[in-house]
Amino acid sequence: MKNPNLVEEFEKEQIRTRKPDFFQNLRVFESLYKEAMHLGIFPLKDPLDGIDADINLARALNVRRPPRKNCRRS
Repeated sequence: MKNPNLVEEFEKEQIRTRKPDFFQNLRVFESLYKEAMHLGIFPLKDPLDGIDADINLARALNVRRPPRKNCRRS
């Protein structure tokens, strides 16, 4: 991709101009839920099973670092 910034701006503009479609979003949600049930993921036997791993992962991913000074991007 020669100009990723141009593509990113195009995608942002598409998101800004497109109105949310409630019924399409509902169909996507229902399809994902049915697939999860088919795979045996839902219903959960213990909803809090593995919550500690989820919390640790969230903490690791949400670390905010100050920006580096004098960093040049090519």
